[in-house]
Amino acid sequence: MEERFAEIEAAFAEVESALGDPEVLADPSQLAELGKRHADLKDVVADIRRWREAGTDLTEAREMAEDPDMAQLAEDLEAEVASLEEKIKLALVPTDPNDSKDVIMEIRSAAGGDEASIWAGDLLRMYERYAESLGFRIEPMDASAADAGGYDKVTVAVKGRGAYSKLKYEGGVHRVQRVPKTESQGRVHTSTATVAVLPEAEEVDIEIDPNDVKIDTYRSTGPGGQSVNTTDSAVRLTHVPTGVVVSMQDEKSQLQNKDKAFRVLRARLLRMEQEKAEAELAGARRDQVGTGGRSEKIRTYNYKDNRVTDHRIGLTIRRLDAVLEGQLDEFVEALAADEQATKLSEGD
Repeated sequence: MEERFAEIEAAFAEVESALGDPEVLADPSQLAELGKRHADLKDVVADIRRWREAGTDLTEAREMAEDPDMAQLAEDLEAEVASLEEKIKLALVPTDPNDSKDVIMEIRSAAGGDEASIWAGDLLRMYERYAESLGFRIEPMDASAADAGGYDKVTVAVKGRGAYSKLKYEGGVHRVQRVPKTESQGRVHTSTATVAVLPEAEEVDIEIDPNDVKIDTYRSTGPGGQSVNTTDSAVRLTHVPTGVVVSMQDEKSQLQNKDKAFRVLRARLLRMEQEKAEAELAGARRDQVGTGGRSEKIRTYNYKDNRVTDHRIGLTIRRLDAVLEGQLDEFVEALAADEQATKLSEGD
């Protein structure tokens, strides 16, 4: 641990030295990068120095432990050293570069027919409430309403600093167990909807060659094929190299639909690049939404028992109504802590 902390102190000293270099001061981009690095390391280095001082004090206190006061001091210092060490280790956990980004969220009905579409609508409402509680803004992107209510597919953007850090754990299959309104015999049905959470990519993140994109326009339609637009305002983009297809028909303007479609396309391509990089490091893993089958799930919402269970961490909350009103903080905090613990263990 001492060796690792010494490396961090040395890196901080190098940054401080570089910040005094006239050439660096004359380069705004380099200065900004070093300034951020300095800010990131400053508090960590201060904690390392206090950790080292407390360790020295602890050694001295232990040597005089026959004195009851020194024995108590040693006990206090042991707790401080352990606390500082944990704090420093947590600060050194790599952060997700996407955490500060806005989000594009796609919710699709999966297994369960009409009930799955209604469930997709319920999930959208849950995320709208959660986003509102955090001060985020929801921007409708595209929606395919279902005849029985809810959505076959709905896409929204969630805008606000840190949106991805809060919503990234929601990607996967969400399973609901309840008695549908259409069920006359009171039998519990199991249905699923899939949620994909994509960090919204800026043009600088993903550069798309216009020659790689096939653009088709067509007439927007509503449920049951009813025409809702008399012009070819709907847009379909096909990214030829990857085969990714994005359709958008929510806006009356073809230009607006095209702009939104490119935003979704960039987000999907960014996710593909990141998953490819992760797969090379950690081995192939299943896509976050799987096939949408009833047996695949990250979370189960059981109406009869008034409970919600997150299967990834085994956490059950018996306040289904509160969760559906957007009170997701307990799940998000637990999942973030689990991710942090995993990263710490991988770094040891």
